[in-house]
Amino acid sequence: MRALIDTNILLDLALDRAPFADDAEQIWEACRAGRFEGYVSAMSLPNVFYIVRKAQGPDRARQAVSDVLAAFDICALDSAALHVALNLPIDDYEDAAQLAGALSYSLDAIVTRDLKDFEGASLPILSPADFLSRLPAASDVE
Repeated sequence: MRALIDTNILLDLALDRAPFADDAEQIWEACRAGRFEGYVSAMSLPNVFYIVRKAQGPDRARQAVSDVLAAFDICALDSAALHVALNLPIDDYEDAAQLAGALSYSLDAIVTRDLKDFEGASLPILSPADFLSRLPAASDVE
């Protein structure tokens, strides 16, 4: 499975936001173990930096972005994807842009805690728990 991980999941782990950090850590570890191919939107990185910097300072923000870059592939957003996002049935443009990026990379799903933000999406939108339940067991991955 190839999945885009929403910014809120990245922030859950970077900021250790209870009770969500546990699922976020399991997703992170599943990606590192090769149980799925993980992607993040290019627009997530500046958002992670900004929010973590405000909460924990610039050094922690740089480390959070570095950690994301090491763990996940980047789903770039080009002009075509940003134009597609304008026409998607998603109210929030940032979420629409993430969906457009996921579609342009032919990803299988988006993982988010904010399922309602992606209503109308043409690919599966999964909660962290639902996503984790669909992954192969660690013992099934070579």
